[in-house]
Amino acid sequence: MKAVIETGGKQYYVEEGQEIYVEKLDVEAGKNIVFDHVMMANGMVGTPYVNNAKVTGEVLKHGKQKKITVYKYKPKKKYRRKQGHRQPYTKVVIKKIEV
Repeated sequence: MKAVIETGGKQYYVEEGQEIYVEKLDVEAGKNIVFDHVMMANGMVGTPYVNNAKVTGEVLKHGKQKKITVYKYKPKKKYRRKQGHRQPYTKVVIKKIEV
């Protein structure tokens, strides 16, 4: 069974047993989480969400992605700014899709 869920302002196409990386969630590692913003489940498309559908997952770990460099400058004005950023994430494994 497959589904499209929405979390962190993004949409993810998931199936049971799949591991996904989502925006950081406020749930401890090892705990279960329920995604109730299901946009599609088993071929049924919601308007915008499918009623009574939920996707259950287990939080595996939290972490930070690789560092990216943000560089700003304005030509001919002696303005240069260099800054790094590491986006936090949560790794989730999808356990069950219910319709």
